Amino acid sequence: MTPRRRIVYVWDADYPWDVRTEKVCASLTAAGHEVHLVARNRRWAAPRVELPEGTVHRMEPWSALGRRADGALSFPAFFNPRWIGLIDRVVRSTKADLIIARDLPLCPTALWVGRRRGVPVLFDMAENYPALLEDIWATGRARPLDWLVRNPSLARRVERYVTRRVDRTLVVIEEAAGHLVQLGVPQSSIHVVSNTPPRDRARDPDTRRTIDIAYLGIMEFARGLDLLIDALGRLASAGIHPRTRLIGGGRDLEELRRRAESRGLQPGMMEFTGFVPDHRDALAMMGEARIGVLPHLVNDWARTTIPNKLFDYMAAGMAVLSSDAPPVKRILDETGAGRTFRAGAAEDLFVVLREMLADQAALDRFGRKGRQAIADRYNWEADTAELLRAVDLTVGPR
Repeated sequence: MTPRRRIVYVWDADYPWDVRTEKVCASLTAAGHEVHLVARNRRWAAPRVELPEGTVHRMEPWSALGRRADGALSFPAFFNPRWIGLIDRVVRSTKADLIIARDLPLCPTALWVGRRRGVPVLFDMAENYPALLEDIWATGRARPLDWLVRNPSLARRVERYVTRRVDRTLVVIEEAAGHLVQLGVPQSSIHVVSNTPPRDRARDPDTRRTIDIAYLGIMEFARGLDLLIDALGRLASAGIHPRTRLIGGGRDLEELRRRAESRGLQPGMMEFTGFVPDHRDALAMMGEARIGVLPHLVNDWARTTIPNKLFDYMAAGMAVLSSDAPPVKRILDETGAGRTFRAGAAEDLFVVLREMLADQAALDRFGRKGRQAIADRYNWEADTAELLRAVDLTVGPR
């Protein structure tokens, strides 16, 4: 029987909610561990709350400064003394056996606290954070403040610092493990815990497909959504008008709306939902579509991560159309759950979309194979087993 551990999970934003954070903490709690989740508190919610997945310890607001100043001073920078103090207090008061640091920004802070308190640190590298920042800069969507707080060069230095010092690292895909090995991290200390849904999601009955195409995620040019809109504009020019739903919010949402209008895409056929607070509602809206699209550009970020939405599309029985980012292409080739197009090429996306929309039998086949792959292999139950193994190896015997 696995010994009960006291685990502090460091999340750099408000909680709730984040899908991976909830899944990891809920699985640890279900395995008998005592979970304490450290989180930001821009909403000025109760500093401590008990949730099924664990106890949430939020940053105490500095209400005398007002929300704007308090929010700025709670920014998740590794050198922020508010975060250092909060993590240290929770680790000390809970007598933590393990710290799990989610993503790069606060991983150095977790390391410093861990060293001070003699607690091992497990790095949950949910994505290649420096590559994500480089992606934002490459698409020209960086803002002035990003020079200081989202600087890719600094993030690369921080990545090299933490990956060589943490006890073990969780990654979401094998390609991310390869990236860490190139940085000098031993393969034996890396564990693949992906962004998969629970197996029973693949057994849900098919919903009525009232939408042709859906995208679920952040609305940013860095995600290739301008290419999708351009391809849809070409379809419209060819007399093909698929009903399309883009689900989510983001920094480029309004610019993408304007781009859709300029391409002649009518509001009745092109729906932008904006941010959907309840993830279950977002999944339900997504699942009404026949095709789920991942139009991401192929860059260092796309080469070393796997989006949640790939597995969400597959579990919903949707055909998947993705750019040829290596991790996604590998899984689609292996499972037969969809097709790929040449990344960055709106013309190729247009051609493949037109072919898929015209072949309902192929869409049904892709959907069946994707759902079967979730039931057989790409599910959270399998990833939970690896998560628990990583925790046991990091903490070691009492």
